[in-house]
Amino acid sequence: MNARGFPAFKLFTGMDGRKKTGRLLLSLLLVFLLLLSLAGCAQPSGSGPSQSGNPAAGTRQPVSAGAAGSGLQSLASGEMRVSVIDVGQGDSILVQLPDGKTMLVDGGPTVAGPNVAAYLRRRGVKRIDYLVATHPHEDHIGGLPGVLPQFPIGQIFMTRGTTNTATFEHLLQGIKNKGLSVTTARAGVVLFQQGTLQAVFLAPSSSGYKDLNNWSAVIRLQYGNAAFLLTGDAQAQSEQEMLASGANLRADVLKVGHHGSATSTGPAFLRAVAPRFAVISVGAGNDYGHPHQVTLNKLQQAGVQVYRTDQDGTVVFTTDGKQIRVDCLPRQAVPGGIRGFVEWLRMRLFGN
Repeated sequence: MNARGFPAFKLFTGMDGRKKTGRLLLSLLLVFLLLLSLAGCAQPSGSGPSQSGNPAAGTRQPVSAGAAGSGLQSLASGEMRVSVIDVGQGDSILVQLPDGKTMLVDGGPTVAGPNVAAYLRRRGVKRIDYLVATHPHEDHIGGLPGVLPQFPIGQIFMTRGTTNTATFEHLLQGIKNKGLSVTTARAGVVLFQQGTLQAVFLAPSSSGYKDLNNWSAVIRLQYGNAAFLLTGDAQAQSEQEMLASGANLRADVLKVGHHGSATSTGPAFLRAVAPRFAVISVGAGNDYGHPHQVTLNKLQQAGVQVYRTDQDGTVVFTTDGKQIRVDCLPRQAVPGGIRGFVEWLRMRLFGN
């Protein structure tokens, strides 16, 4: 108690102290949000009409955008679905394969872990067969420790990029607690291949990167004539290495690297991918100014149909290997001011 009879609240000082104080404040805020959701203040998310892309922008004519529909339909036999989940400033992508298996690429920031797990359950996921942590930044792996205990896990893939953050250590401990081993993700490693369905890592292809973003595991996923390129936060150096390798980079859907930063999506790389659709996973009002206008300009000039999770919510691509249907699920109705403050505090604590 202080001199006025109020409970004493100790503020930590110094860099570590500020982080401790911030974590305490973040924890209190998350408790508040949980109570708010239990009180029924948040509206349930729904689904909006599907979007069709610009057919003139593509180079693989056998694949076309499906006709507009009334919402997200059940996954039919022989279809594959790729959901770029709205996690704010971060990445998390669920792939539901036509053989019934699933792949989760990243888990978003720490605060998004419960939402990612809930989205998987809504999509009927009971097991994660392939789990990929593209690189050890909090906005990509922070939510995974909250997802790991809730589902049986098959294989885990991670690159050799490491860091000494508590977030990374928490993920490693979660993997250990599950009794799982990690397979190294690097260029040339095949995740799975069955007929016309395959997924292969295109990056990283070297070592000793100074920037953790270039350690990002890049995945090319193909089903029939439909291809997706999931780039994590890969930047110019990694893009140049992929170009030099001669690997097939062509894809109908590009998950834009590093949240649309100017450090990624170089002109030569974009020409090699030649996507018809692009999706940017990004948080509204983020401190980094993502997506950068230069990246948006390049995509527009290339005739690419662009989707953004900060504007469109969760973006869902469904394909039978011939056509691609795009659906946008509205953002969860969390009060904007609170959501923005959570994003701000998280970035102040953990960075990008």
